[in-house]
Amino acid sequence: MAHTRSKREAALQRDDDSAVRGEVNQLSPVSVTKRRGTSTLKAKTVQHSRSGERDFSRAAHHVRIIGGRWKRTSLSVLAVGGLRPTPDRVRETLFNWIEHLLPNLDAARGLDLFAGTGALGLELASRGAQRVTFVESNRQLLELLTRTKRRLAADQVDIIAGDALSVAARWLAASFEVIFVDPPFDSNLLAPAVAAAARLVSPGGVVYVESGAPVDDVLIAAAGLQAVRASRAGRAFFCLLRPVTA
Repeated sequence: MAHTRSKREAALQRDDDSAVRGEVNQLSPVSVTKRRGTSTLKAKTVQHSRSGERDFSRAAHHVRIIGGRWKRTSLSVLAVGGLRPTPDRVRETLFNWIEHLLPNLDAARGLDLFAGTGALGLELASRGAQRVTFVESNRQLLELLTRTKRRLAADQVDIIAGDALSVAARWLAASFEVIFVDPPFDSNLLAPAVAAAARLVSPGGVVYVESGAPVDDVLIAAAGLQAVRASRAGRAFFCLLRPVTA
Protein backbone atom coordinates (compact mmCIF):
# COMPACT_ATOMS: atom_id res chain seq x y z
CA MET A 1 0.00 0.00 0.00
CA ALA A 2 2.84 2.43 0.85
CA HIS A 3 4.46 1.56 -2.47
CA THR A 4 1.20 2.42 -4.30
CA ARG A 5 0.90 5.78 -2.51
CA SER A 6 4.49 6.59 -3.45
CA LYS A 7 3.74 6.01 -7.12
CA ARG A 8 0.65 8.22 -6.93
CA GLU A 9 2.56 11.04 -5.20
CA ALA A 10 5.31 10.86 -7.83
CA ALA A 11 2.73 11.06 -10.62
CA LEU A 12 1.05 14.09 -9.01
CA GLN A 13 4.42 15.83 -8.67
CA ARG A 14 5.16 15.22 -12.35
CA ASP A 15 1.77 16.73 -13.26
CA ASP A 16 2.46 19.81 -11.10
CA ASP A 17 5.89 20.30 -12.68
CA SER A 18 4.39 20.00 -16.17
CA ALA A 19 1.76 22.62 -15.32
CA VAL A 20 4.44 25.08 -14.17
CA ARG A 21 6.52 24.53 -17.30
CA GLY A 22 3.42 24.92 -19.47
CA GLU A 23 2.30 28.18 -17.89
CA VAL A 24 4.40 30.29 -20.25
CA ASN A 25 2.52 28.86 -23.22
CA GLN A 26 -0.91 30.18 -22.23
CA LEU A 27 -1.00 32.61 -25.14
CA SER A 28 -3.06 33.11 -28.27
CA PRO A 29 -2.82 30.26 -30.82
CA VAL A 30 -2.04 32.63 -33.70
CA SER A 31 0.27 31.00 -36.22
CA VAL A 32 3.64 32.63 -36.88
CA THR A 33 4.63 33.00 -40.53
CA LYS A 34 8.03 34.27 -41.68
CA ARG A 35 7.87 36.65 -44.63
CA ARG A 36 10.56 36.19 -47.23
CA GLY A 37 12.73 39.19 -47.83
CA THR A 38 11.68 40.90 -44.62
CA SER A 39 14.21 41.55 -41.90
CA THR A 40 12.87 40.68 -38.46
CA LEU A 41 14.14 40.85 -34.91
CA LYS A 42 15.44 37.45 -33.80
CA ALA A 43 14.17 36.17 -30.46
CA LYS A 44 15.61 33.78 -27.90
CA THR A 45 13.15 31.10 -26.85
CA VAL A 46 11.97 30.93 -23.25
CA GLN A 47 11.43 27.44 -21.78
CA HIS A 48 8.00 26.06 -22.65
CA SER A 49 5.93 22.93 -22.31
CA ARG A 50 7.03 19.68 -23.94
CA SER A 51 3.38 18.84 -24.51
CA GLY A 52 3.01 21.66 -27.08
CA GLU A 53 1.48 25.10 -27.15
CA ARG A 54 -1.88 25.53 -25.45
CA ASP A 55 -5.00 27.03 -26.90
CA PHE A 56 -6.07 30.15 -24.97
CA SER A 57 -9.46 28.55 -24.29
CA ARG A 58 -7.64 26.12 -22.01
CA ALA A 59 -5.66 28.80 -20.18
CA ALA A 60 -6.18 29.58 -16.50
CA HIS A 61 -8.95 32.04 -15.59
CA HIS A 62 -6.60 33.91 -13.26
CA VAL A 63 -3.12 35.37 -13.40
CA ARG A 64 -1.23 36.77 -10.46
CA ILE A 65 0.91 39.80 -9.70
CA ILE A 66 4.41 38.46 -9.14
CA GLY A 67 6.24 41.28 -7.38
CA GLY A 68 5.94 44.38 -5.21
CA ARG A 69 3.29 45.41 -2.69
CA TRP A 70 0.53 43.32 -4.30
CA LYS A 71 2.66 40.23 -4.84
CA ARG A 72 0.60 37.01 -5.27
CA THR A 73 -2.62 38.96 -5.81
CA SER A 74 -4.90 37.07 -8.19
CA LEU A 75 -6.39 38.85 -11.21
CA SER A 76 -9.47 37.48 -12.97
CA VAL A 77 -9.35 36.75 -16.70
CA LEU A 78 -12.68 37.24 -18.50
CA ALA A 79 -13.74 35.17 -21.49
CA VAL A 80 -13.41 38.06 -23.95
CA GLY A 81 -12.43 37.46 -27.56
CA GLY A 82 -8.80 38.31 -28.32
CA LEU A 83 -7.83 38.63 -24.65
CA ARG A 84 -4.40 37.12 -23.94
CA PRO A 85 -3.11 38.06 -20.49
CA THR A 86 0.68 37.99 -20.45
CA PRO A 87 1.61 34.87 -18.41
CA ASP A 88 3.32 35.15 -15.04
CA ARG A 89 6.68 33.84 -16.22
CA VAL A 90 6.81 36.19 -19.20
CA ARG A 91 6.08 39.14 -16.91
CA GLU A 92 8.78 37.95 -14.55
CA THR A 93 11.29 38.02 -17.42
CA LEU A 94 10.03 41.40 -18.60
CA PHE A 95 10.30 43.08 -15.21
CA ASN A 96 13.78 41.68 -14.67
CA TRP A 97 14.68 43.52 -17.87
CA ILE A 98 12.88 46.72 -16.88
CA GLU A 99 14.32 46.88 -13.36
CA HIS A 100 17.82 46.35 -14.75
CA LEU A 101 17.42 49.27 -17.16
CA LEU A 102 15.26 51.49 -14.91
CA PRO A 103 16.27 50.77 -11.31
CA ASN A 104 14.31 53.76 -9.97
CA LEU A 105 10.71 52.82 -10.80
CA ASP A 106 9.36 55.10 -8.06
CA ALA A 107 9.60 58.03 -10.46
CA ALA A 108 8.21 56.16 -13.46
CA ARG A 109 5.02 57.03 -15.29
CA GLY A 110 3.53 54.02 -17.03
CA LEU A 111 1.06 53.52 -19.89
CA ASP A 112 -0.76 50.28 -20.70
CA LEU A 113 -2.26 51.00 -24.13
CA PHE A 114 -4.28 47.78 -24.49
CA ALA A 115 -4.91 47.10 -20.81
CA GLY A 116 -7.13 44.00 -20.89
CA THR A 117 -6.86 42.42 -17.44
CA GLY A 118 -4.39 45.12 -16.39
CA ALA A 119 -1.72 42.55 -15.50
CA LEU A 120 1.16 44.53 -17.03
CA GLY A 121 0.20 47.93 -15.66
CA LEU A 122 -0.70 46.58 -12.24
CA GLU A 123 2.65 44.80 -12.05
CA LEU A 124 4.32 48.15 -12.67
CA ALA A 125 2.15 49.91 -10.08
CA SER A 126 2.81 47.14 -7.58
CA ARG A 127 6.53 47.78 -7.93
CA GLY A 128 6.16 51.43 -7.00
CA ALA A 129 5.55 53.38 -10.21
CA GLN A 130 4.46 56.97 -9.60
CA ARG A 131 1.49 56.79 -11.99
CA VAL A 132 0.09 54.14 -14.33
CA THR A 133 -2.57 54.82 -16.96
CA PHE A 134 -4.72 52.09 -18.51
CA VAL A 135 -6.49 52.47 -21.85
CA GLU A 136 -9.24 49.98 -22.71
CA SER A 137 -12.26 50.02 -25.03
CA ASN A 138 -14.14 46.89 -23.89
CA ARG A 139 -16.90 47.68 -21.39
CA GLN A 140 -16.58 44.40 -19.46
CA LEU A 141 -12.84 44.81 -19.09
CA LEU A 142 -13.25 48.43 -18.00
CA GLU A 143 -15.61 47.32 -15.26
CA LEU A 144 -13.16 44.64 -14.16
CA LEU A 145 -10.27 47.12 -14.10
CA THR A 146 -12.35 49.52 -12.00
CA ARG A 147 -13.22 46.79 -9.49
CA THR A 148 -9.58 45.72 -9.28
CA LYS A 149 -8.46 49.30 -8.70
CA ARG A 150 -10.92 49.64 -5.82
CA ARG A 151 -9.99 46.27 -4.34
CA LEU A 152 -6.30 47.18 -4.28
CA ALA A 153 -6.87 50.82 -3.32
CA ALA A 154 -4.61 51.63 -6.28
CA ASP A 155 -4.85 55.41 -6.17
CA GLN A 156 -1.89 55.79 -8.56
CA VAL A 157 -3.86 54.07 -11.33
CA ASP A 158 -5.94 55.96 -13.92
CA ILE A 159 -8.37 54.17 -16.23
CA ILE A 160 -9.40 55.70 -19.57
CA ALA A 161 -12.16 54.30 -21.74
CA GLY A 162 -11.55 54.63 -25.46
CA ASP A 163 -9.63 53.64 -28.54
CA ALA A 164 -5.93 53.23 -27.74
CA LEU A 165 -4.57 55.19 -30.71
CA SER A 166 -7.08 58.04 -30.38
CA VAL A 167 -6.34 58.39 -26.68
CA ALA A 168 -2.57 58.21 -27.26
CA ALA A 169 -2.77 61.13 -29.69
CA ARG A 170 -3.96 63.43 -26.88
CA TRP A 171 -0.77 63.26 -24.80
CA LEU A 172 2.34 65.34 -25.19
CA ALA A 173 5.53 63.70 -26.40
CA ALA A 174 7.78 61.99 -23.83
CA SER A 175 4.96 61.63 -21.28
CA PHE A 176 5.86 58.13 -20.02
CA GLU A 177 8.91 56.15 -18.92
CA VAL A 178 7.34 52.70 -19.42
CA ILE A 179 4.84 51.85 -22.18
CA PHE A 180 3.21 48.46 -22.81
CA VAL A 181 2.07 47.68 -26.37
CA ASP A 182 0.19 44.38 -26.54
CA PRO A 183 -2.63 44.67 -29.11
CA PRO A 184 -4.75 41.71 -30.29
CA PHE A 185 -2.62 39.47 -32.49
CA ASP A 186 -5.26 39.37 -35.24
CA SER A 187 -5.45 43.16 -35.56
CA ASN A 188 -3.51 45.69 -37.66
CA LEU A 189 -2.73 47.81 -34.61
CA LEU A 190 0.87 46.86 -33.95
CA ALA A 191 2.64 49.26 -36.34
CA PRO A 192 0.61 52.39 -35.46
CA ALA A 193 0.77 51.50 -31.77
CA VAL A 194 4.57 51.20 -31.85
CA ALA A 195 4.76 54.56 -33.63
CA ALA A 196 2.49 56.14 -31.01
CA ALA A 197 4.54 54.66 -28.19
CA ALA A 198 7.77 55.93 -29.75
CA ARG A 199 6.41 59.48 -29.58
CA LEU A 200 5.17 59.12 -26.02
CA VAL A 201 8.17 57.42 -24.40
CA SER A 202 10.73 59.57 -22.62
CA PRO A 203 14.35 59.57 -23.88
CA GLY A 204 15.47 57.17 -21.14
CA GLY A 205 12.31 55.08 -21.11
CA VAL A 206 11.31 51.68 -22.50
CA VAL A 207 8.56 50.27 -24.73
CA TYR A 208 7.45 46.66 -24.29
CA VAL A 209 5.95 44.99 -27.38
CA GLU A 210 4.19 41.60 -27.50
CA SER A 211 3.09 40.17 -30.85
CA GLY A 212 2.30 37.03 -32.79
CA ALA A 213 5.44 37.30 -34.94
CA PRO A 214 8.88 38.87 -34.51
CA VAL A 215 8.65 42.64 -34.75
CA ASP A 216 10.08 43.87 -38.05
CA ASP A 217 13.32 45.72 -37.33
CA VAL A 218 12.50 48.14 -40.16
CA LEU A 219 9.38 49.11 -38.19
CA ILE A 220 11.46 49.51 -35.04
CA ALA A 221 14.05 51.70 -36.76
CA ALA A 222 11.40 53.82 -38.51
CA ALA A 223 9.91 54.61 -35.11
CA GLY A 224 13.29 55.80 -33.83
CA LEU A 225 13.65 52.85 -31.47
CA GLN A 226 16.14 50.05 -30.95
CA ALA A 227 15.70 46.59 -29.48
CA VAL A 228 17.60 45.95 -26.26
CA ARG A 229 16.00 42.65 -25.22
CA ALA A 230 13.96 40.01 -27.05
CA SER A 231 12.54 36.59 -26.28
CA ARG A 232 9.76 34.18 -27.16
CA ALA A 233 7.14 32.14 -25.29
CA GLY A 234 5.36 29.57 -27.41
CA ARG A 235 3.85 31.46 -30.34
CA ALA A 236 4.18 34.88 -28.73
CA PHE A 237 7.19 37.11 -29.31
CA PHE A 238 8.08 39.89 -26.92
CA CYS A 239 10.79 42.52 -26.86
CA LEU A 240 11.89 45.65 -25.03
CA LEU A 241 12.66 48.76 -27.07
CA ARG A 242 14.36 52.06 -26.23
CA PRO A 243 14.69 55.35 -28.08
CA VAL A 244 17.81 55.59 -30.22
CA THR A 245 20.30 57.88 -28.56
CA ALA A 246 22.18 60.44 -30.60
